[in-house]
Amino acid sequence: MALASGHDLAGPRPRRTRPSHHPADSALHDKALEIHARLCPVYGCPIPYFHSLDPLSELVSSLLSHRTRNADSGRAFKALRARYPDWAAMRDAPVAEIEATIAGVTWPELKAPRIQAVLRAIAEHQGALSLDFLKDLSVEEARAWLEAIPGIGPKTSAAVLSFSLLRMPALPVDSHHHRVAQRTGLIGPKVDVGPSHPILRAQLPADWSAQALYDNHEILMLHGQAICHPRAPACATCLLLDLCPTGQARMGGSGAA
Repeated sequence: MALASGHDLAGPRPRRTRPSHHPADSALHDKALEIHARLCPVYGCPIPYFHSLDPLSELVSSLLSHRTRNADSGRAFKALRARYPDWAAMRDAPVAEIEATIAGVTWPELKAPRIQAVLRAIAEHQGALSLDFLKDLSVEEARAWLEAIPGIGPKTSAAVLSFSLLRMPALPVDSHHHRVAQRTGLIGPKVDVGPSHPILRAQLPADWSAQALYDNHEILMLHGQAICHPRAPACATCLLLDLCPTGQARMGGSGAA
């Protein structure tokens, strides 16, 4: 994705109202909003959704993507769609056949039976192999329903609600997003990806739209990919340096406000 520049690309900034559902530290709330305001013009908010999938298809896509490059998981998803007429057919197919179809992803031998088990659980609990009913639930209720199924965690549940055609206001956190949040001090150094979801969501306004939360996830993820690299972050060119304790320590204190 090409980087955009110019404040005109950011569009109207989401309202800076405090969240009420889960109180956040005032300083962290302000920092989270400042990070959002700085990164949005760079990465071009509002950011177009990269998927227009029904929620069940988004779930399969998300489960395939764990610890896997987007290109590889995308090919595996397309291979499943080409091989099976619907997800019910995949659910009932021989597991070895599915494993061979998704061989390009990380741990296909684990993901094939896991996805089948998740599809069976949905059909058993709901009476139909569909997640369209989630649109009638609150975000909290929908995430709780999904996460009650073994194999679905916070990242996946948020991705299904946010990325799919449901377009619900949930905040996913991937490894790049998590790294930027950790280095800038939005979350502590020992907070893992899963537990970071409610913390980072609480730092953002409770009434933010699905698009605003999607933008927040995307810009932190993109910044992690473009600048805040895992091993050699480009701190000297980072526009968050004055907000980032990790970057300031790496630069010997330069960039401190």
